[in-house]
Amino acid sequence: MSDFDSKMLEMLICPQSGGPLKYDAKSQELISKSAHLAYPIRDGIPIMLVGEAREID
Repeated sequence: MSDFDSKMLEMLICPQSGGPLKYDAKSQELISKSAHLAYPIRDGIPIMLVGEAREID
């Protein structure tokens, strides 16, 4: 993970579901499969607000 710290990812959980997150380097997002949400990463900072997340299938 060049743009995002893997140790930070281990500490973060989805604020909606409390589940784990996966890093998507291509889209620069943190993916919550359990909540069906993708949280954006802007300038290396994850935006962990449900209102800022986009819904995914």
